[in-house]
Order: sequence, then C-alpha cells, then structure tokens
Amino acid sequence: MTPAAVIVLAVVLPILAGPLIVLSGRRPNLREAVTLITGGATFLLVVSLLPQVMAGLRPEVTILEVLPGLTLAFQVEPLGMLFGLVASGLWIVTSVYSIGYVRGHHETEQTRYFFFFAVAITAAIGVAFSRNLLTLFIFYEMLTLSTYPLVTHTRTSEAMRGGRIYLGILISTSVAFLLLAIVWTWHLTGTLEFTPGGILAGHADSGVVTVLLVLFAFGTGKAALMPFHRWLPAAMVAPTPVSALLHAVAVVKAGVFTVMKIVVYIFGIDLLSDTGASVWLMYAASGTIVISSLIALTKDNLKARLAYSTVSQLAYIVLGAALATKWGVLGGSMHIAMHAFGKITLFFCAGAIIVALHKTEISDMVGIGRQMPVTMVAFTIGALSVIGLPPFGGSWSKWYLVLGAIEADQLIFVAVLMISSLLNIAYLMPVAIRAFFTPIPVTGAESKLANDTTHVGLAGIHEAPLLCVLPLSFTALGCLVLFFYASDIYQLLLPIAGR
Repeated sequence: MTPAAVIVLAVVLPILAGPLIVLSGRRPNLREAVTLITGGATFLLVVSLLPQVMAGLRPEVTILEVLPGLTLAFQVEPLGMLFGLVASGLWIVTSVYSIGYVRGHHETEQTRYFFFFAVAITAAIGVAFSRNLLTLFIFYEMLTLSTYPLVTHTRTSEAMRGGRIYLGILISTSVAFLLLAIVWTWHLTGTLEFTPGGILAGHADSGVVTVLLVLFAFGTGKAALMPFHRWLPAAMVAPTPVSALLHAVAVVKAGVFTVMKIVVYIFGIDLLSDTGASVWLMYAASGTIVISSLIALTKDNLKARLAYSTVSQLAYIVLGAALATKWGVLGGSMHIAMHAFGKITLFFCAGAIIVALHKTEISDMVGIGRQMPVTMVAFTIGALSVIGLPPFGGSWSKWYLVLGAIEADQLIFVAVLMISSLLNIAYLMPVAIRAFFTPIPVTGAESKLANDTTHVGLAGIHEAPLLCVLPLSFTALGCLVLFFYASDIYQLLLPIAGR
C-alpha cells in the first residue's frame, strides 16, 4: 500500500466504520468489537507512516482542487504525526473505557455515542494530517459538529445548555476570527500551504502580523484561551469518556495543535521573533495559566476542577508557540502528548469514581483510596505528571518550556511556569491526600457517615468495572513510560523548530 493510500485510509476508516456501528446497534458486543477493531487498524495505519517521517520524508496526497491553488490535501509532518499518534492511540484506550463506563453507568443511546465518537476521530486525524489551512478548517469544523451530540448525549436541560455554549463559542470564533484570518492570509500570500519557515515573511508588516496572530489565536476557540474558554467547563455535563475525548484525545488538542501549526508553518518562528508580534500572546497565555488555576482551586466538583486545569494546561502549549524559540516550540509541542496521558488518566479516574461510588464532589471523597486503591494510585500518577514532577512525562515538556522562556529572554514567564506548578499541586494533590491520608470522621455531625457500612474503608475494595480500571491503569503507566522515551518524541519534533 502506498503512503498516499495509507494516509487516506487512516483519515476515512473511522467514519467508514460508522454505518457498521449503527447496523450492529442491537448487538452491543459486535458494535463494540467493530469500534475496537477500527481503532486498532487506524492506529496501525498511523504508526506505519512514522518511519518515513523520522527519515525526513513527508508523505502527502492531494484529494481534489477546490479552486485554482486551493486543494483538499494531506501531508504527514512531525507535528501532525505526533497528534495523529495521540488521537488514534488514545481512541483505542478511550473506547475500552467507554464500554465499561456506559455499561456500568447504564447510559442510553450507546450506539449513537460510539458512532459520533468514530466521526470525531476521523475529524481529528484529518486535522492532524492537513497540508493547508483550507483542509484543516474543514476538518476542524467537522470535529466541532461531530462532538456536539456527544456533549449533549444525556439530553437533559443542563446538557442542552452546555451544548449551546459549546457550539455557540466554537462556531462563532471560527466564523468571526479564524475564517477571516485564513482569507486574509490567502489575500496576502496567494497560498494556504503549511510551509517550513512560514509563508507570511515579506508579505506583511509587523502590525498586520500582530493582527493576524490575534485572529488566529482567538479564532482557534478549541485552544480555550481566555476569554473564549467557557465552552470547556460547560461541556463537562457530558459523560466522562466524552470529557476524556474533549480534554485529551481530540478536541482541545486539535485547538492547540492548530495554534502551534499556524505559528510554525504560517507565521514562522523567525518572523514572530523578529517582529515581536507574539509578545501579547505570551501574556494572554500566562494570564490564562494563572487565572484558570486559581479558579480550579475554588471548584469542589472534580470534573469542573479538571476542566479548569485543562484550560491552564492548554495555555502552556500556546505559550510555547508564542515564545517563538526552538525550546519553546519543542516544549509546547511535546506537551500535547504529555498532557494527553496525564489528563486522560485523571478523567478516567473521575469517571471510575462516579461509576463505583456515585461521588462527584471532592469533599465527599474522604478515604476513597482505601476503597478504590488502583484508581486513586492512577489518579496520583496522572496528577504528578500534570504537575511536572519526574519520573513522569509532564516534567520534560515543562523543562523545555522553561528553557524556551530563558532562550527568549523572558524570565517573567519562567516565574509564571513555577507559580503554575505550585498551583497545580494546590488543586490536584488535595484530592489524593483526602483519598489516602484524611481520616474518616467519627465524631459530631459526621459520625453517621463514619458508621455507614457503605462508606469508605468499611466495605472493602470497590473498584469500577474492569474495563474502566484497565484503561486508567494503562494511561497512568504511559505517564511513566513517556518520561523514559521523551528523547524519541524530541527527535520526532526537532525538525519543526527550524533552527
């Protein structure tokens, strides 16, 4: 099979599986077998392209010419390869988890759920392998539309309200800002192709470059840069596997991936460095990092706390792009993978707690580490990776981001990253401490809780179903493995630094 055929098949295979998922809806085991087989095949197709990319090749294929000079086309370059591996690989894990969750939580409309999940993965792979801004925009919007039914899956009034916020912000930012920026770029350069070193140099002065960057940064609403972040906490009404999809597998990663790809291949880091056009974005990202972390501290609902944590962590990637340095770009790009494994672990654990104990509030999670030891150990590992402590993968991306800030001679952002890590500890570690080390209350108003035989530590181990526990254990292990294989990710991404 030619590389071009592999690329096309990797993009379309998940959506081609959609009708099979629907037709097998009355036979859940068959339906889910189709999902898992398709996920495995998609991942293998993506992996098969890796040796060529590592060898310096850029496999590509043109599907059609929409207008003269405007094509629907795909190309696999290092940054897209990383996102493609993350999206296709974690789809398998999330699918296994979804099976355990929807069955254990007795979710309705499971067939519809798996169908739109497959469509969303096609959109994510399409974004990853886009050769130009037109192709990326098409699949970017496809991802928005395919995930809306997942966000509103329960169809409660709360879910529908969250869905309206989700769709409203993402569509409006795309139409008002992103599409305008794409058209303007075409007008200035006559091309929308992703090109090493960028395409805008010599076609726009520093003022125009700054305005274009504003439009692209805020037009990419999935990056959740404040003040266009509200869709992400609002979407937490979705089932937990959907939250994992939003935060780790596809949606938000598509957003920050788009920002990074535009910075590297449309602007070029040399242009941004020379003009200083991205300085404002450094401050915007830093503000998002700190403010969202402070908001996370105020949330008692675990999923809400994790949602604001994601807003903060996404801004790390935007900051890496805005620094416009070799280390900043490498650190931000590497954080796509490192954060994906850490955050999906945390959401998997949150969902397992819901399925097993029906608890959503952190204040109710006293001692659950004794009842759900595997889940809470995995949660602790995911938390430590997000915090950035060795020996977990998140430590490397933060390391390179600090180097990027130093390289850009922006020491204030070194301080921001340090403060952020302390805030990460403040809002994540209390969950683990409460689970493992906080004694169960036995006096006063809480004595009744202590004597309840269903309460923590008194009813023995009570983990979620195995199909929930296995995926969260796998992704927690991945946080550790990524620490020792970070050099491979570094070598993959090195060409995008440009210097």
